[in-house]
Amino acid sequence: MKYILLILFLSFVKFSFAQEEKKYIREGNKHYDNEKYTEATESYKKALEKNQASEKATFNLGDALYKEQKFAEAAEEFKKVAEQSTNKELRASAFHNLGNSFLEAQKYQESVDAYKNALRLNPKDDETRYNLAYAQKKLKEQQQNEDKDKDKEKDKEDENKDEEKQENKDEQKNEEKKQDQQKEQQQKPSQLSKEEAQRMLDALNQKEKEVQAKMKKEKEKGQKVKIEKDW
Repeated sequence: MKYILLILFLSFVKFSFAQEEKKYIREGNKHYDNEKYTEATESYKKALEKNQASEKATFNLGDALYKEQKFAEAAEEFKKVAEQSTNKELRASAFHNLGNSFLEAQKYQESVDAYKNALRLNPKDDETRYNLAYAQKKLKEQQQNEDKDKDKEKDKEDENKDEEKQENKDEQKNEEKKQDQQKEQQQKPSQLSKEEAQRMLDALNQKEKEVQAKMKKEKEKGQKVKIEKDW
């Protein structure tokens, strides 16, 4: 009898939680339809508190987060449904929305992969096929821009290397020129400036004048005459 009562009690609790889950999902849907996405998010989270395995609450939560432009958080919710659900149609929708979330976040490779998974589950989905083509186009543009950036970076690196080589050559030439000048200075006698040469010439001329004057003075005194005695 006790076991029967326990089973009945658990069944009642489960039923009660299921009813509250549905109530919060309906409440969230109402907010969502009125474009009150923040309130819708809160309602879906409350539904998940009652039943963490609720695929409908998880999927709708992803939709509400997507509308709030919280693309990374939305992607997490869609990924849970896409990977865990046994409902093929629901999984296809989850992968489609996952692709949309990645597309908005400019994660084009992840977006392409998600759309391909959606098409594997639902090959007739033209909207997914269109989104896949668009994501592939954006991915190609992204890769081309990355290649251009890499080429620019490489050209810049090569240019910097060439400038560095030229600077090293110029520095080496300047050093060699400096060393040659030092050798020339060591080998050649020091050269006098024009003013120094003139001063030395003036000094020599003055010295010569003094010598000439001295010789002239000695001549004017006359020479000693030797007198011979006639004895």
